[in-house]
Amino acid sequence: MLNYKNLGFKAGLEIHQQLDTKKLFCKCPSITNKKEAPDLTVKRKLRAVAGLSGEKDIATLHEEQKDRTFYYEFYNDCNCLLELDESPPEELNKEALEIALQISLLLKSKIVPKIRIMRKIVIDGSNVSGFQRTALIAKNGKIKTSKGIVRIPAIFLEEEAAKKIKVSGKEVTYRLDRLGVPLVEIGTSPDIQDPEHAKETAEIIGMILRATKVKRGLGTIRQDINISIKDSPRIEIKGFQDLKSIPKIIEYEVSRLLKEKPKSPEVRGAEQNLTTSFLRPLPGEARMYPETDVIEIETKQLIKKIKIPELITEKSLNLEKQFNLQPGLAKEIIEKKINFESLAKKYPRISPKFIAQIIIEMPKELKSRFNIEYNFTLDELEKVFELANQHALQKEAVSDIMIKIAKKQKINPKDYKQLSFEDIEHEIKKIFQTNPSLTPNAIMGIIMKKYSGKVHPKEVFDLIKKLP
Repeated sequence: MLNYKNLGFKAGLEIHQQLDTKKLFCKCPSITNKKEAPDLTVKRKLRAVAGLSGEKDIATLHEEQKDRTFYYEFYNDCNCLLELDESPPEELNKEALEIALQISLLLKSKIVPKIRIMRKIVIDGSNVSGFQRTALIAKNGKIKTSKGIVRIPAIFLEEEAAKKIKVSGKEVTYRLDRLGVPLVEIGTSPDIQDPEHAKETAEIIGMILRATKVKRGLGTIRQDINISIKDSPRIEIKGFQDLKSIPKIIEYEVSRLLKEKPKSPEVRGAEQNLTTSFLRPLPGEARMYPETDVIEIETKQLIKKIKIPELITEKSLNLEKQFNLQPGLAKEIIEKKINFESLAKKYPRISPKFIAQIIIEMPKELKSRFNIEYNFTLDELEKVFELANQHALQKEAVSDIMIKIAKKQKINPKDYKQLSFEDIEHEIKKIFQTNPSLTPNAIMGIIMKKYSGKVHPKEVFDLIKKLP
């Protein structure tokens, strides 16, 4: 067991979150994950240039020495000449800026008086132009964690990079659908005390981000982590997709630092087996220089118009209290952006707890019990609610309906009509007369097997107990 305090462990996170708007410097839609063949492919070579300091950045020079050729896949429905670096940028996306300001205020940050767009030199091929446009939005933020305050010195709004598709020797192919999507970058100070604290910090920041209009799903948020221990240089690890992997990768990396003792700062990639591999030297400030094609933006008047959204934690607490829901259910309902209050009002014969279970727990149960993985739309769930509300259905009947929806099978509402009190009583007497030696539990089993989901178990058992 590693003693991180004695090792002089320091760590800080960099979180990159895509925003759910049009692209940052043009009016192209943010359509990502294209699968079909591109409308155009262009070929480029990139080279290092000096930044504002007049020097060439060490990481940029390292990429130039690889002498790679880059191919870019272009799509007419989500790309324009800007992504090919054949047209100047338009003004900064106002909606994306508003979301970035919301995030900054939620993180208790101080908004900068003027937003200046900078160019960050990047020649690994992920930007056709050889640079990424980025802007400092806010400074000196903070979040509360179980192990104290974690400071957030800087929040940036920038362009997302192109997605690497294929590497063949010195030829690399990128897809341009993702290039230019607005991205917020949040960097923390090295206040993280151990691997589990790193995971907790990422989770808290992620929860805050989800209170705003951000993209959801795999690849829309990425975490990098900067690590150092006593007598060791800073190491940046890139490529975390799953928060669960953060503690293990940190543990492995600290163990590696203790054994190998690297001499200079470097960037490493997170591998699937939770180890890391060398990517390039750690970049410095030499790769930054001003973007002269976009005017500065004063923020004083903008801040006054920003509406700070309610955090997911606050919304879920309100939902818990109002409908007496379990915390986990309430949180997932809020994250799915479902108007739970309207559903509870619309379907009064279904308990709020059962509505929550149908939305959150039952799809998981279908996967674990029947190997059925299906993403139910709200319209499909409403069909389930309508039948459950009309016939006062039990869990088994609801599960059967959801299975049929997932398998695209026809649903006959008559199949789910509840048995009347008299029908149940008649059925129980019939079974008892046929075999008077049956125990109450045995009769209960026969009834529930035959009419599962169409009867209330308590009512059935109460009737059985009244038998002579």
